[in-house]
Amino acid sequence: MLIKEIESFIEEDLGYDDVSCTLVPDRPAEAVIFTKEDCTVSGITEAAAICSYLGVKAETDLKDGSRLKAGDIIFRLRGGAVSILRAERLVLNFLGHLSGIATQTQACVDIVRRHSETTRVACTRKTTPGIRKFEKKAVIAGGGDSHRFNLSDAVMIKDNHIKLMGIEAAIRAARKSSFTRKIEVEVESAGDAVLAAGMGADIIMLDNMKPEEIRNTLGILEEKGLRNSVLIEASGGISRENLEQYAKTGVDVISMGSLIHKSRWIDISLEIVDSGN
Repeated sequence: MLIKEIESFIEEDLGYDDVSCTLVPDRPAEAVIFTKEDCTVSGITEAAAICSYLGVKAETDLKDGSRLKAGDIIFRLRGGAVSILRAERLVLNFLGHLSGIATQTQACVDIVRRHSETTRVACTRKTTPGIRKFEKKAVIAGGGDSHRFNLSDAVMIKDNHIKLMGIEAAIRAARKSSFTRKIEVEVESAGDAVLAAGMGADIIMLDNMKPEEIRNTLGILEEKGLRNSVLIEASGGISRENLEQYAKTGVDVISMGSLIHKSRWIDISLEIVDSGN
């Protein structure tokens, strides 16, 4: 986490006149941060950085991706009472939100692993503006794949690109951008999947296809000798509830926006355990 990011977050939370935290005597204090429910934790680095900036010593043996039980301690804190209180909400917000994403991702990865050892579970660019990198790190902590971080990482030819210029012209234009970037093409039919694979696309996203349609498309690619030359990604309408059916199709990647935008915050608390009295 960059210093400017920490300062921006702190400025947002403290405002111009912190009348709440400064009510207490600023003497040495100790506190613990703990989870109230089972989870896969994420946000360790971010929480520690915030504490450090405010002069609070945060001790932990955990790392992002650690699986915790309700009641487990995440951090032991030592520092001035005012600083601990100022760090509290910001630290808990990061830990609660990012651990929720990591926990959701881990649950989905566990489902997929029961049917495939190689299929990746990935997130999308459906992220909260300003904190994408933290949310995608949480997906990684849960065992998922970050997909592309931004539009510069890879060329993705989506439905609106195709409506504007067609698959063939779009792929030809993408090839001119850079030899280092992979080209992914979003398709809605087996015919377009064959066309994109035949033109040398690196990744084909089967958009909003049902599991049976996906299996049929994979079979056609196999018959034409194109299956092994391309990665196949399934996306659209996939949730934790129907994930098992997609895991059985044999695709290489399952991408789910819900890893982030439908994750539930984990209940994490801070409690003063020594007030220096």
